[in-house]
Amino acid sequence: MAKGHRSQIKRERNENKETRPSAKLSYARMSVQKACFVLDAIRGKDVETALGILTYSPRYASSVIKKLLESAVANAENNNGLSRTNLYVAECYANKAPTMKRIQPRAQGRAYRIEKRTSHISVILDER
Repeated sequence: MAKGHRSQIKRERNENKETRPSAKLSYARMSVQKACFVLDAIRGKDVETALGILTYSPRYASSVIKKLLESAVANAENNNGLSRTNLYVAECYANKAPTMKRIQPRAQGRAYRIEKRTSHISVILDER
């Protein structure tokens, strides 16, 4: 059990808060594997290069992640006062989200399950 008063515990938790600019997309309608394929391509790159990669990538995930990256850049400029030219993608990852289960009718009265997977995607920027 935690020690101290509830407000003291909250204060300690907020001191360890992340200060790097970030953006998060919850319940994205794509599987983690498909999102990670695109995220691996931009991890560690500067923002302009990453946006170029995402613009010309043919995958569906790239358009969603491009929008998320632009949101993270806007957060960095407006909230943290950072310059766009010095930013790079420090971390980006996709976590598993709830799966929607659907039924596909098959021959002889059978039913196959279709799993429509979703993911939580996070992009964290940092300054060089």
